[in-house]
Amino acid sequence: MLETSQLILASGSRARYSLLKSAGVAFTVIPADIDETAVRETLTSDNPEIDPVDIADVLARVKGEAVSAANPDSLVIAADQVLALGPEIFSKPADLEDARECLKKLRGRTHQLHSAVVLAENGEVTWAHVETADMTMRNFSTTFLSEYLVKAGEAVCHSVGGYQLEGQGIQLFEKIDGDYFTILGLPLLPLLAELRQRDVLTS
Repeated sequence: MLETSQLILASGSRARYSLLKSAGVAFTVIPADIDETAVRETLTSDNPEIDPVDIADVLARVKGEAVSAANPDSLVIAADQVLALGPEIFSKPADLEDARECLKKLRGRTHQLHSAVVLAENGEVTWAHVETADMTMRNFSTTFLSEYLVKAGEAVCHSVGGYQLEGQGIQLFEKIDGDYFTILGLPLLPLLAELRQRDVLTS
């Protein structure tokens, strides 16, 4: 089996860290130092019709390859998540007012969360997986929206879409179709299965 120092999570996400830690996986953290916005803009400008699934996949691959190239003796876990409403792709809100406008767009509609995870070795991706969750927001009132933003505060700016499902953001939703871990940004079950397949975890 790999030593702890040989399994790396290439992400600074607290949610991904907590999911892996709670699952009993031993790893170190080395966040990928890439300009995600620049990568997304390049992808969409080169191909305006690109599927949001592919954007999530490419971003995860870029992160994994970057950290793996600098740590060739380690197995690197990298992930990314893209929120899409039809062809429109959302980023983290810049501020509370931006979060308000984002949530008004999503209100009463179904959007998708595409979560990609990869494993990289010697600078190359050797395994990749993408899962999608369908998220239907209820048609909440403007009063509710204002109260939600006051209660949730600046934390809404840390998450794409302006919500955290594990917190008060759950009250925004009417229906959810998808894996809970995928929604939090890491398709955990297929990742754990692959780690067991590679004898990184006990099968």
